[in-house]
Amino acid sequence: MASPTLDSPWPSSTSETFSGSFNISIEEENPDDILPVLEDPTSSMSCSHNIPKPPPVPSKAYTQNKHFKRLSQRCYVPDETLDTWDKLFKEAYGADVYICTEDGSCIPVHSSVLTVASPVLGKFLQQSKAKHGMRYIKIPGVPYEAVYTFIRFLYSSCYEKEEMKKFVLHLLVLSHSYSVLSLKRVCICILEQGWITKENVVDVLQLARNCDAPRLSLICVRMIVKDFKAISSTEGWKVMKRVNPALEQELLEFVVEADSRKEERLKKKEEKKVYLQLYEAMEALLHICRDGCRTIGPRDKVFKGSQVACGFPACKGLETLVRHFSSCKTRVPGGCGHCKRMWQLLELHSRICNDPESCKVPLCRHLKEKMQQQTKKDEAKWTLLVSKVVAARDTLGPISGRRSRFS
Repeated sequence: MASPTLDSPWPSSTSETFSGSFNISIEEENPDDILPVLEDPTSSMSCSHNIPKPPPVPSKAYTQNKHFKRLSQRCYVPDETLDTWDKLFKEAYGADVYICTEDGSCIPVHSSVLTVASPVLGKFLQQSKAKHGMRYIKIPGVPYEAVYTFIRFLYSSCYEKEEMKKFVLHLLVLSHSYSVLSLKRVCICILEQGWITKENVVDVLQLARNCDAPRLSLICVRMIVKDFKAISSTEGWKVMKRVNPALEQELLEFVVEADSRKEERLKKKEEKKVYLQLYEAMEALLHICRDGCRTIGPRDKVFKGSQVACGFPACKGLETLVRHFSSCKTRVPGGCGHCKRMWQLLELHSRICNDPESCKVPLCRHLKEKMQQQTKKDEAKWTLLVSKVVAARDTLGPISGRRSRFS
């Protein structure tokens, strides 16, 4: 493209340029006339008489001003500057490039702005050939309004909110294709702030992956996994299933994995609940045998007629089990399920108890001695159970504070 002939607005003579406007003339002086002034300190041109005193040094309070710090830490662009660039785009003064859209419309722009704002468009301009002094770049597959919003953003980073929301998907594609990261961040932010719905989440996911937006992609996947039943019946899912079966398979694996994790969490929650109940039973057993609870307790315990019944939940169920255990007539080992459970509780207590000599729980020392006769397999099972109960105890804390709230 031939460079247009530019008429310089500045005359060749410097003195002629400013003398007419400011009435200032620049004349040459002899160095011999200047030297005596610099050498004679008593001259009338002495700087001590005519030059004002310098301003005081900025105080510490001024340098620490919060507003001053904010201005020094970031660049502030006045609204007037943005308006100027926006006006330059809208009026297209001196434009040398046309952006052609799908419907045949053309948007006049400046090659220098496009080259600075988008390296991809800059390369297109280098490769394009000029026709009648203008270059042409075609952006197909995108509505005219989306292209107009995109080019306007390149000039001033200005946009209308309604237009941005309406064409956010097109603008995300354009910002990625032409490497405009600032616009890409704006599009992703709008999509993340409640724009994604069940109907368009599949389309947004595919677009996010094609446009290298991992955070947006993760948000879409989580939304699909969370409400898979509703999203899998949308039209977007059906189209994706037909044209991109690999993505469908990947999402199904995510759903299965999420369900497995959910089941695993529920299973661990139930297991922890059982271990907590066992720990509560251990503490309630010790409470009954040592302190006395309701009508069950040590033989040397004297109950008062006005004694309030214990309100600790574990004591009630354990009291019923103790009563049955003391009066059960079934003597066959393993013949009675309730008695078997009581034996297990007594043995679990004996494994946790650290003072079997003075412990008031029945058979504590006896069961402690009997542990040495068990097989390694049984011992491993009991060791694992004890570790789980102890871990539950550490997370729950001492029972004495809780029991005081119920009694």
